[in-house]
Parts: sequence; structure tokens; C-alpha cells
Amino acid sequence: MTSQSNARGLVLALFGVLVCLSGSHATAQGTATNSVQPAHLSSEQDHQRVMDLLHISSLRRGADGDPKSSYAANYDESKTNSHLKLPDPLLLKNGKEITTAEAWWDKRRPEIVEDFDREIYGRVPTNAPPVKWEVVSTTKEASGEIPVITKQLVGHVDNSAYPAVTVDIDLTLTTPANAAGPVPVMMEFALSPEVLAALIKRFPEFRLSVPGPTWQQQVMAKGWGYAVYIPTTVQPDNGEGLAQGVIGLVNRAQSRKLDDWGALRAWAWGASRALDYFQTDKSVDAKHVGIEGHSRYGKAALIAMAYDQRFAIAYISSSGEAGAKLFRRNFGEQIGNIAGTGEYHWMAGNFLKYAGPLTENDLPVDAHELIALCAPRPIFIGSGATNGDGWVDAKGMFLAAVGAGPVYKLLGNKDLGAADFPPTETALIDGDIGFRQHSAGHTPAPNWPTFLTFTSRYIKGPEPSKK
Repeated sequence: MTSQSNARGLVLALFGVLVCLSGSHATAQGTATNSVQPAHLSSEQDHQRVMDLLHISSLRRGADGDPKSSYAANYDESKTNSHLKLPDPLLLKNGKEITTAEAWWDKRRPEIVEDFDREIYGRVPTNAPPVKWEVVSTTKEASGEIPVITKQLVGHVDNSAYPAVTVDIDLTLTTPANAAGPVPVMMEFALSPEVLAALIKRFPEFRLSVPGPTWQQQVMAKGWGYAVYIPTTVQPDNGEGLAQGVIGLVNRAQSRKLDDWGALRAWAWGASRALDYFQTDKSVDAKHVGIEGHSRYGKAALIAMAYDQRFAIAYISSSGEAGAKLFRRNFGEQIGNIAGTGEYHWMAGNFLKYAGPLTENDLPVDAHELIALCAPRPIFIGSGATNGDGWVDAKGMFLAAVGAGPVYKLLGNKDLGAADFPPTETALIDGDIGFRQHSAGHTPAPNWPTFLTFTSRYIKGPEPSKK
């Protein structure tokens, strides 16, 4: 596993650098329009500022991708903490059990949302700005043999309250040209074309070549449309960028409070704004819009699905820690990695204390409850093999899916339908929570056909015309 772990570490390192550059549409321009100077802090400086606010002097080190390190990530099941004590998603903080759907919606779900808002991902501000969508271009082209219409869109985020920061959301929508009516749409949280090209040039293995049609062609073959959303045009992917993007815009380039939203929550917010546009486009069946995200964007897609009940279905690929993986399980990436200077900006500032004086076991919630917030809507969780994608902990995500099951059943739906971790390449798609671990590495591609089979139980679309 040594060479694969090191290669993936290099890929993720370059990924982090390049996605920062892809946020060029979410930038600070000119000088501040008031007497308060922008908070130009480096990631390290802002990270230390948060630690000072929390009165923390040090954080636990995260897992290391180098197997020779004394802090090497654990990939040995015999060394995991197998007896996990997870928060009960159906138990109120006062100790009372939730036994009805009404009590879930009115009492327990709001408690869980509040915990995620305050301690994990941060709050979307009440004064989040509106977005005005502009169709920049409309092009007739082909997806395989199917004629399509592609719209390039820009979502102009209202910056009248602070003109020094401009945010323009990058979104592309492609629908069948000959559709008889509005069609379902699958939207991917994606890298910008420039970043993706740079990654593939430097690391050709970053894009796994899978025989057969692309995911876009698979979606189009069902008569559906697809969209590509670039999250870093909403919020840059580094701590220094917190004075920019929509977070910097709302905060007028000042530093965040401890429960302010982080980049993951901002990226999810941007996806919801794309859905706002879809509701106005007559080519889109906005009641059947699904989302897909991989790796860090898998985390953001899961958050979007949990918080915005308008999304119909989601494919959450290799989301790992701070996504569908249980924080409490010591396998692969750990909480110290997320709380470090490279990724802390994804989260609320309060999150850092769980890698300091507190531990994972002190968290008021865990990933199974984030999945439960998606109920009763269907969700599919995927990953690659441990040898190549062990960092994201496929079993930890599976166990979180199992843990969300009681909420799905309470609401009259089906759970995952299994409690034992299945062999690689086994598709669990008979319930309303789906799961599959493919045999390749850190890529969503091999699970797309299974996800679309799962999705077809819920979403129907007209057969596409090839004329």
C-alpha cells in the first residue's frame, strides 16, 4: 500500500493547492468600502486565531498517509475501536425517546441540526445574499449520439452590502435537445476544468479510465439532463480565502465567529442556489434534481442533501471524515486532519476543540445523524477499495449508513437492509439507503452505473430522441 498511499497523498496535496486557484470568481476586488480593514490572515494565522478564541494551546495530530510514520493512519480492522457508542438519533436531549414521525420533524431533527450548525459545519447567516442567474451562452451539441442543449450560467451573488468582494457562481446545465418536457437533472459538484486538466497532467491516475460511457452519457441515455457546479467559485478552498468568497462577502472580509459557516456549508449553499435556478428553467424537472460529489465535494454534497429537502437523491462518493464516515472510528483519516491548518476552513471554528481538549467521543452528533437528516429521501454512499481508498474508511461510512436506518424506518421507509459489512463490489440497493464499495481507488466512476440503477427506482425520465 506504500506507493499507493504516497501517490494519493501527492494527489490530494496538489488538489488542495489547485482548487484554491480555481476560486478566481470568488475574489476580493479593490479596497474596503468602509473604515474597517479586511482581515488579511494566512491560513496559519487564522487557524491560530481560532485556537486562541477557544483557549486551546495545541491540537492532536491527524493521521499520516506515510505508513512509515509513527502517526501512520490505521488500516488494520483488528486495531479499530469496534465497540462504538454513537449518539442515538431517536433520543431527545432530555432523555425521551422519539416514536413518531411528527416528533422527529418537530423535536429531534431540529436538535440535531442545531448541533451540526453550532459545533461542526457552522451556521448559514440569516443575511446570506440573493443570487441573480445569467445565461451566458446556449450551445447545441451532442452527448454521444444524443443531441443536447448546454447552457453556461453565472450566478451573480448580490454584493451591494460589500462591493469589495465579488462572487460569481459557475454552473453548466445540459439537457436533451428533443425532450418533450422538463427532465430530471443530476448535478455534480466538480473541479473547474483548469484544475482538473492540471491534476490529470501531473497525475494521470487521478482520472481512472473506466470502459464504457461517461457518467454524463449514462445520465443522458436515461433521457435526463446533467449539471456541473464549481463550488470554489462560491468559496475558495483555503483558510486565507475566508475573507473572500461568500463567507468574506457576508462578513465584510472580517474574521469568522466560532459558529460561522465554513467552506463545506458554503459549497452546499451554492448548490441550493443552483437549485433555485433550476426551479425557473422550463427544461428542468426541479422536483427530481439529484446531486453527486466526490471526496471533499462528497462531504459538501451530503451536507446539501441533509439541509435542503428539495434535492431528490444523492450519490455521496468517498466522502470520508467530516462526510459520511463516523468520526468516532479510528480508521483512515482522523479528526486531527480536518482540524489542521489545511482543512479547518471547511468547518465551524468550534469544531477545533474536538481535536484539542475534547475528543471524538465528546461530539454531540456523528455522521449517521447527518445521513439521517436526509431521510426519507434516498441516498447512495460509495467508496473505493481499502488498498487505494482506505483513507475515507468504507466500513466507517457503511456503519454510519446502518446507524441512520432507524430514522428511515420511523418515517415509513427502508433502511440499508444489512448490518454486516459486505464484500467489495456488492451492491446494497434494495432499501432507501444504498451502499457499494468498488474495487478501484479514489474515484466515483465505477459506482455510477449502480447509483443510476438505484436512482431509477425513484426517478423516471422519457427515453431520449437521437434525431
